[in-house]
Amino acid sequence: MRARAHLVVAPDPNGRTVVREVRSMAPLRLVPRPGPQEVALVHLVSAVTAPLGGDDLELRVIVEAGASLELRGVAATLALPGRHPGGSRAVVDVQLADGASLAYLPEPTVVTARACHESVLRARMGEGARLRAREIVVLGRTNEKSGSLTTTLDVRRDGPVMRQTSRLGTPEVDTSPAGLAGRRVFGTELLCWDDDLPGAVSEDWWSLVPLARGGSLSTALADDAVTVERALDEARARHPGSSGSLTRSRTRFRGDGHTQSHGSGGGHHRAGGFAFGAEPVRSLDR
Repeated sequence: MRARAHLVVAPDPNGRTVVREVRSMAPLRLVPRPGPQEVALVHLVSAVTAPLGGDDLELRVIVEAGASLELRGVAATLALPGRHPGGSRAVVDVQLADGASLAYLPEPTVVTARACHESVLRARMGEGARLRAREIVVLGRTNEKSGSLTTTLDVRRDGPVMRQTSRLGTPEVDTSPAGLAGRRVFGTELLCWDDDLPGAVSEDWWSLVPLARGGSLSTALADDAVTVERALDEARARHPGSSGSLTRSRTRFRGDGHTQSHGSGGGHHRAGGFAFGAEPVRSLDR
């Protein structure tokens, strides 16, 4: 299956963040939350079992200048083998304009036996843009051997910020002290969010490390997803920008035809999509 989804958020003339465009295609379904809000909240819902072997999924996200978006999953993703040979691939492509903010917080990905999955998060950031991106991987269900996963994080802002590829699901690597040390759950969180720590900090099975070109990366290992989530939360709490609002920025940015003020966005649901103010959101579900 080949599926593409598209999401655009932007500030309105009053400085609120609104959803401008939504295109969904099964198994990728984007569900914006209506109502007054400073930050546009969109849930990513899997409409059918996916990804299966042979699936090619892509989500493109555009956050225009000064806008703020929180993109969340609602359930764990199961990477499953297909009926025919071949792996699956899921790409999230993010464009953050000047002063834009995005928190990308999907639920964990579970790599089931015989699955072969590739996950890519690619982000391009403008001046003053901020990004929080979390990934949690569970190698196999309870009492199940894991399939294989290749996960890539590629972030650029005036040059490379982070490019990291991890290959999981090989027993020799997963059990090695240089790999996952026998843990079955692996989590990372990238924070390009205001100032960074002057140096690395760590506790048992988690660390938070500042990057050479700005931003910080936290990494955690455990035997269950709940423990990894708590460890990533603890690491993020040590980051200087952890208390910052998603809409706060040291510099205010103006998009074409928009003011520099920051307020709350919202709207109501009507047939044919969501409406913010008097303008319906362009939406296409397939």
